[in-house]
Amino acid sequence: MKAVIVNFRGSRRTRNFSQIILKINNINKDKAKELINKDVIWKTSSGKEIKGKITNVHGNSGAVRAKFERGLPGQSLGTEVEIK
Repeated sequence: MKAVIVNFRGSRRTRNFSQIILKINNINKDKAKELINKDVIWKTSSGKEIKGKITNVHGNSGAVRAKFERGLPGQSLGTEVEIK
């Protein structure tokens, strides 16, 4: 299943680069709850993989939060991730 990185999790003044908000097409809040604890993989342009895990639902539109083992770069915004 594919998802798109929408933004980093954070407030007005601080950003948490290891926590990402993901948007999945055609998924509502109830279906998003079933995805908690699934693995997420983001591939860099050089082919390396950074792994993470879906931690919770974000908002009412079906977006989810994922925590990665290390922070993602700013170039990752708008790119796709694979949910397994």
